[in-house]
Amino acid sequence: MTDRVAIQTLELRDFRNIAHATLPLPPDGIAIVGDNGHGKTNLLEAIAYLELLRSIRGVRDRDLVRFGAGAFFISATATGTAAHQCNVGVDRAGRKKVTLDGVETPRLTEALGAVPSVGFSPADVALITSAPAERRRFIDIALALTSAPYLQALRLYRAALARRNAALREAGRPGARHSSVAAWEPALAQHGTVLVHERRDWVRTHASDFARLCDAIGERAPMAIAYASTLAESGDVAATLTAQLAKGREHDIRRGVTHAGPHRDDLAVTLGGRDLRLVGSAGQQRTAAIALRLLEAATFRARRGVQPVLLLDDPFAELDKNRARRVLALLEHDADAARGQTVLCVPREDEIPAEFTRLERWHVRDGVFERAP
Repeated sequence: MTDRVAIQTLELRDFRNIAHATLPLPPDGIAIVGDNGHGKTNLLEAIAYLELLRSIRGVRDRDLVRFGAGAFFISATATGTAAHQCNVGVDRAGRKKVTLDGVETPRLTEALGAVPSVGFSPADVALITSAPAERRRFIDIALALTSAPYLQALRLYRAALARRNAALREAGRPGARHSSVAAWEPALAQHGTVLVHERRDWVRTHASDFARLCDAIGERAPMAIAYASTLAESGDVAATLTAQLAKGREHDIRRGVTHAGPHRDDLAVTLGGRDLRLVGSAGQQRTAAIALRLLEAATFRARRGVQPVLLLDDPFAELDKNRARRVLALLEHDADAARGQTVLCVPREDEIPAEFTRLERWHVRDGVFERAP
């Protein structure tokens, strides 16, 4: 059975342009109306911060603190989560404190995913149009928040990668020894194997769902996802990666960076067998990005047994009416199946889709939120 994650009360202090806001959220959620630049997206970013413990927009923590303040604070009480209350405080020096039900977490990784959410916005098209790093980040987040072994392997792999790269730069100096470079390769092979296996399995599990969702949104040409990796089809990933690292060691030393490993892989998205980035229209790229976000929500339901909060940041602004209607039908189906909570942000009231008119309405201006009469 799938439980619903529902935020009951959200409090923000000194986050972005929001000096102080306390919002009680009904089970269905809320619709927030306000001009761009007044705080709608900042509110969604704050909710997402409770899951990732970092900005979904890649902003440094200290730059999230409101101008003139010394720290920001986010607090939420929620149901359907492991902890009823989650509090996060971050100061301008980057010091971060997270408490779950009043107990400070000794390691931040223990608080990741405390309030599960999935966001949809026009900016998601970057999942398709940007470099492979953006798609790796997508799949890493989806798996790290739903698989403890993946999160552990990702953390250890990144640490070993940083140390090997540092050793490569050191080894590139005249007269330096190269032995320390090889010392980090067993860890890369061990933890990289976990990443490759889980990524490969996730893509295989959801490939047909991706194609089905794209078709349901209205895409006629076949869309597909595949795990693009030199390691994906290897019978022994650890042995193959070990051999690749050894073979490329001298080249890596000259370049000062590690070229082999899952940190170089991609989630390939194709249209009719061709790279969607190159041949797809803007609407087709948006369709694929929305399908990936729907798969992210499905991963939460399948692996954690919860329906995450849906954060909708004017997601239909760049869709034609037919695609928007079909996306709404998919969102409504998923949300109704698990009684999902939605936070919708739009610039004008007439842009609230009919499917979401049931949501309690709020207005925002200059970072101040008020419930509509």
